[in-house]
Amino acid sequence: MCFRKRNGYRPPDHFNAKIYTGPVPADRESPMTRSETSPSRAQHPSPTQKPNTCCFCWCCCCSCSWSEDDKRGRRKAQDTKLEPFPCEPCPKPTIEEIKQWAQSFDKLMKNPAGRNKFREFLRTEYSEENMLFWLACEDLKKEINKSAIEEKTRLIYEDYISILSPKEVSLDSRVREVINRRMQDPTPHIFEDAQLQIYTLMHRDSYPRFLNSSVYRSLVQGGSRSSSES
Repeated sequence: MCFRKRNGYRPPDHFNAKIYTGPVPADRESPMTRSETSPSRAQHPSPTQKPNTCCFCWCCCCSCSWSEDDKRGRRKAQDTKLEPFPCEPCPKPTIEEIKQWAQSFDKLMKNPAGRNKFREFLRTEYSEENMLFWLACEDLKKEINKSAIEEKTRLIYEDYISILSPKEVSLDSRVREVINRRMQDPTPHIFEDAQLQIYTLMHRDSYPRFLNSSVYRSLVQGGSRSSSES
């Protein structure tokens, strides 16, 4: 006889209990139901529970975000390769000079103070790169050292011609092809066609708005007031 039976041992009731197949009483919810209704248990799934897609792909999502941030960082680095031109040192323009700027775009661009104010306006329209490119081309034309020409040409190309640059200027395909062919042996006038195209774009597109802007109107009003007081 078994030792347990001989000594009057009786197994616990749950060993001999029949499986209950009826409805679960409200006060005896299943563990699964409690885990679904309890916030604390829902937030901490069991080790055997299959994680959802977002949790499972957390590393991949972070990797994608990091790659995008890395791209933005590289573009930001490209944006600072070529030192931006500071505002040109010039005396305060007279009211006569300010009024001449409205007579023609050429008179505006030939005046250092006019270029500074026009550049200030372009910055409000997020198109300052057009003026920066034009100034960079003017600076390149003054260069005579071959190595300096090659270096400045490369930086201008990366900053304003490359489609990967955040400061890319709008040029047609013909002008781009000419530049690409000449990049092997650059000269101070390599961007001449492109510079003319951007000059024309600023003249037709931005210049009329500049004359109607608060930037120019405040200049005229301030200049007139100064001349009347003197």
